[in-house]
Amino acid sequence: VQLQASGGGLVQAGDSLRLSCATSGRTISAYATGWFRQAPGKEREFVAAVRRRLGSALYADSVKGRFTISSDSAKNTVYLQMNSLNPEDTAVYYCAADTKGRTILSVYYTPQGYNDWGQGTLVTVSS
Repeated sequence: VQLQASGGGLVQAGDSLRLSCATSGRTISAYATGWFRQAPGKEREFVAAVRRRLGSALYADSVKGRFTISSDSAKNTVYLQMNSLNPEDTAVYYCAADTKGRTILSVYYTPQGYNDWGQGTLVTVSS
């Protein structure tokens, strides 16, 4: 599966952005798609994920109530709506897909839960 993340940019604190993750090569409707981010000098961290068959969403505590993940199966695209952005959200955002079907929920909070990754899109939030 090839994933293409887009929608990043430079915004001010309090603004909103919507990231898109478009896939090609194979539908991603079967398992899960997640968003991770990596700030300079920091490790890649989980942001959100959607488990497609169950329709359930997972969020990191740091983004709960501000970010919303959604999917459009017809377009093979997963979105990350980001509201009330703050400078701590500045990072390169990556989308990733699980095309193997993990059985343990907790693995989706880690990069090990995904086997295909997109190239990332930069989000910069100024204060």
